[in-house]
Amino acid sequence: MLRALLGAAALPAPFAALAGFNFFTSEYTATRQELQAQIARHFPVQRRYAEIFTVGLRDPQLGLDARSNRAAITAALSIESPLLRPSPVEGIVTVSSALRYDPATRALRLDHPEAERFELQGVTGRDAERLQQIGTVVAQELLRDQPLRTFTAQELTVGRKTYEIGDITVQDDGITVQLK
Repeated sequence: MLRALLGAAALPAPFAALAGFNFFTSEYTATRQELQAQIARHFPVQRRYAEIFTVGLRDPQLGLDARSNRAAITAALSIESPLLRPSPVEGIVTVSSALRYDPATRALRLDHPEAERFELQGVTGRDAERLQQIGTVVAQELLRDQPLRTFTAQELTVGRKTYEIGDITVQDDGITVQLK
């Protein structure tokens, strides 16, 4: 057994691909830094709403909440419209979400994101309430199914064994998934 392990360690395997895998405990841990880098590649994003408003998100920051087993993304928000003075209106939104594994794309994705914090600069009263409703709906749509980590087929295969992702656990410094 020891000889087999030492022989396997000498094989030219891509270290980066296996760095977060612990095959002894059948787990993979993605660090906060790894997840942050993958999320940042998908931004900026924007979507039109009611053909009048354009809502954009940029500069995402990942938050992890081990107690609730949820991930959160806080992003700079802009809402543009010819009806707004000044335009664009800037702000911040935080959306938290449960996580799910999508086997078709081998990706950990946000599942049912919910806006928890929404702040706009320079807008008050009824206008702020309306823009908050629009911004909340669009931010949740933009982040629904957002991938946090995508695995390659090679990363999930060792020898003749191909692993599937099981339970997903959010920790304060990363996300751990069970390999089955």
